[in-house]
Amino acid sequence: MMLKIKRVPTVVSNYQKDDGEDGSRRPRGGCGKNCLNSCCIQGAKLPLYAFKKQDNTGYTEDSCSEPVLPFLNGLVLGEWEDRMQRGLFRYDVTACETKVIPGEYGFIAQLNEGRHLKKRPTEFRVDKVLQPFDGNKFNFTKVGQEEVLFQFEQSEVGEVQFFQNAPIDVENSPSFVAINVSPIEYGHVLLIPQIFDCLPQRIDRDNLLLALHMAAEAGDPYFRLGYNSLGAFATINHLHFQAYYLAMPFPIEKAPTKKIMNLDCGVKISEILNYPVRGLVFEGGHSLQDLSEALAGACTVLQDNNIPYNVLIADCGKCVFLLPQCYAEKQAMGEVSAELLDTQVNPAVWEISGHMVLKRKKDYEEASEENAWRLLAEVSLSEERFHEVNSLIFEVIAPTYHSTEDMVVKDSDVKPESMEEDSVNDGSHGSMVSGSQECLVLQ
Repeated sequence: MMLKIKRVPTVVSNYQKDDGEDGSRRPRGGCGKNCLNSCCIQGAKLPLYAFKKQDNTGYTEDSCSEPVLPFLNGLVLGEWEDRMQRGLFRYDVTACETKVIPGEYGFIAQLNEGRHLKKRPTEFRVDKVLQPFDGNKFNFTKVGQEEVLFQFEQSEVGEVQFFQNAPIDVENSPSFVAINVSPIEYGHVLLIPQIFDCLPQRIDRDNLLLALHMAAEAGDPYFRLGYNSLGAFATINHLHFQAYYLAMPFPIEKAPTKKIMNLDCGVKISEILNYPVRGLVFEGGHSLQDLSEALAGACTVLQDNNIPYNVLIADCGKCVFLLPQCYAEKQAMGEVSAELLDTQVNPAVWEISGHMVLKRKKDYEEASEENAWRLLAEVSLSEERFHEVNSLIFEVIAPTYHSTEDMVVKDSDVKPESMEEDSVNDGSHGSMVSGSQECLVLQ
């Protein structure tokens, strides 16, 4: 049986609104819209930011400090504000009401009525994490060139370079950073790796490394990147990450963790504790490449086993949260309450991380930590299923690790350090996480 859900698709490009559901209404050849297709791209130029290649000796000393060039403040946010002045966004996200919800974790609530379209919901298949790219549907080659901020590539000369007007090398398929015209927060952009290769939404070592480099170049822990797989509320099957700036800690970043293991490459893997969504944390490594390889190995296991998931890249690319989830599957099977469905909240990476984007005034006014916890608890795998999934991951990335019992390490690495293990496990929300429903993995 094919599982589908109905939801209103998020408009990320002004040209997406003009397309039919299959993208077929957009004229081909000489479209006159200054798009990224062959009809308009020849001879086009865009700014190019070339980041310094990192060697394998370790992280650069200036990680999370002022970068060589003002990548975040001068380029990303500067170009983003330019597009806002030019009226390219569908609404002014800086005018959206935002508040920190009282409670232990400080969930963040935003009232974003502009994101909710008066448009017929579209059916999305949620039982296939990997689906082939379909050029007839909306993809990022159809966005206007004015929505692209710059090209993002690795430098060939061992140092950071910036070119204001660089030719677009279509044959080598550069990576682009573009605005999201329906922003969640200030500076909301899309990182689109190798855009002209038309890759489906699937993480691998190289595109994940590119995203880590972007976080490192930003050099600010409040600039984070996120990824949603198909089945975990990605609605565009063209490879992309999202990113934005929010100057406050995410609740998931405050959650205590318990170390599971250290890989030979120096990457530490921990389990998130006392948080409504179960997940893993990957930190450190001798280089960004080490972290990328370990995490990409885990993502590949989830993709190959058809397990939807979300990824949050935090701490300037040094810390990544991996969050398998099953909300869309529960929704398709009629296992989510009407009360939660009425909120129209799609728990993707930002919501799971604790930034709750609400579309109704009522939900914003009644926002509470209990309500946020109740929604996110429906996202999480059951404890039993979570450990089964972990076993699949560790079998691939750490084959010498066998026993799931070893996940509770005697020398526990619980953060914050002032919290004792027993108090964490007996937290006020502990009973809300465990549920009787176990998510299926559909083959």
